[in-house]
Amino acid sequence: MTVDLAIFTLRGTRLMVLLIDRGLEPFLGRPALPGGYVQKGETLRQGALRELWEEAGIDGGLLHLEQLGAYGDPGRDPRGRVVTVAYLALGPDLPAPVGGTDAHHAYWASVEDLDRDGVRLAFDHSEILADALEQVRRKLEHTPVATAFCAAEFTLSDLRTVYEVVWGQPLDPSNFRRKVLGTAGFVEPTGGQRMPSTGRPAALYRTGNAGVLSPPLLRMGGQPA
Repeated sequence: MTVDLAIFTLRGTRLMVLLIDRGLEPFLGRPALPGGYVQKGETLRQGALRELWEEAGIDGGLLHLEQLGAYGDPGRDPRGRVVTVAYLALGPDLPAPVGGTDAHHAYWASVEDLDRDGVRLAFDHSEILADALEQVRRKLEHTPVATAFCAAEFTLSDLRTVYEVVWGQPLDPSNFRRKVLGTAGFVEPTGGQRMPSTGRPAALYRTGNAGVLSPPLLRMGGQPA
């Protein structure tokens, strides 16, 4: 049994995923998601957190972390029958990772560039990454998880950037603002403001108490419905 992690963050207007270059066979030198075998006495979540720390030097306790699913195709690992449980993690502007254990090198890669260049990850990690990306896109529609990409206090422009980058769609600022503020518990004002170098100050918000968005923000024709 192994665990693998699809970890996303934003760098400006680019969605990034954490990758490692494998330092061991199989797939020596190939890019892969961080992960590894679950140790005796560990829960799956504990194994995921340990692997994240060992392979990338990132404290997963600071991230939004949830189980994505299990992958058990008989041919997914040339070493034998290995079932993996994949985790999805999100965080705001995460630090540069540090490779370790069986990771020769750990780094943030642009999801857009990986797709454009047709990069194939080791094992079935390309499939896991695609599933994780679609899961994030769906969750942005129905939950306030987009705020996991933001700092503790953020502007509505910051939040809109998350949606635009993850969905790959431009959103009308006025329409987005109206829908976010009209969704109970999505965000709440902090009372503070951010002073830009030019223009009017922007109100600051924090994550609200909603577990689901009602009504949801749905992808439809390039705009949330």
